Amino acid sequence: MSQVEAATPRSSWIAGPHRLSGTAAVVAVAVLASAALVVRDGSNDGLLLAVTILNGLSSAGLYFLVASGFTLIFGLLRVTNLAHGSFYLAGGYIGWTLRDATGSWLLALVGAALAVAAMGLLFQLLLLRRVDGDPIRESLLTIGLSVVVADLTLSIWGGSSLDIGAPALLDSTFTVNGLVYSEYRLALLGLAILVGAALYVLLKCTRLGMTIRAGVDDPVILATTGVNVPVMLSLVFGLGAFLAGLGGVAGGSYLSISQGEDARYLLVSLLVVIVGGLGSVTGAAAGALLVGLVESFAQVHLPTYSVLVTFGVMIVVLAFRPQGLLGASR
Repeated sequence: MSQVEAATPRSSWIAGPHRLSGTAAVVAVAVLASAALVVRDGSNDGLLLAVTILNGLSSAGLYFLVASGFTLIFGLLRVTNLAHGSFYLAGGYIGWTLRDATGSWLLALVGAALAVAAMGLLFQLLLLRRVDGDPIRESLLTIGLSVVVADLTLSIWGGSSLDIGAPALLDSTFTVNGLVYSEYRLALLGLAILVGAALYVLLKCTRLGMTIRAGVDDPVILATTGVNVPVMLSLVFGLGAFLAGLGGVAGGSYLSISQGEDARYLLVSLLVVIVGGLGSVTGAAAGALLVGLVESFAQVHLPTYSVLVTFGVMIVVLAFRPQGLLGASR
């Protein structure tokens, strides 16, 4: 054994190659399976293939909008927020009310997101901060909030499905070589890309982002520099709630808003963040893209088992990459 090998922990030099080969195997299998489906669909029905891919991309955009807030709260702050789906639900209902009252989709989008951000910020300041990072009490508090939000929304808006509707500018379709697709769903993908780019720049390229990451890694040392760490982390929590509310309006504009959507998008956010890697915005984007495309193809080819196939992706990824696709090794 060489001196380098002797100085390296046994778990590192044994596990490393296996992890790399395992990741390569997962990627290879996924690429081969996807290529087989693409070739088969392309030869049989090119329009079906195009629509399936576009559906997967637009779903990935919506999943990223919601999960990007969750990756800030759960992945970055390490706060066990089981009420994140409730932020989505509240955003959708508030957006529907604002759209119905004013007729403005943009006002509904911004107003609902700000209202949900205020709700999340108050919840964090008044209740969540008091549990001092205890995951059990965080879970109980956020579950309690989700129950309260579900009951309040049911009491105010009822149990019927509500449709916010797309903005007039995007409430149409485009046609290319026989392919007809919604302009709004493509705009939703563009919105997700803009949000992702803004978050990446904020966290990686600005002084505020560096301060946020320092506060997460070592809040005591950061506090000695004069930064009010609790206030800063509360604002990050509010930003995560803002993004969930934004996703609620964006999703409710082409999908319905109804009771039960909170549980669905909480699970989707968990899936995206775990697959992509905790605390990574680029990982959340990669996870959303993978989950959206797998779900879209599964709904076409295996509609009965599409949910199992989608969650099977998480199992396969975690089997070979416990830290997620782009998560940092610990």
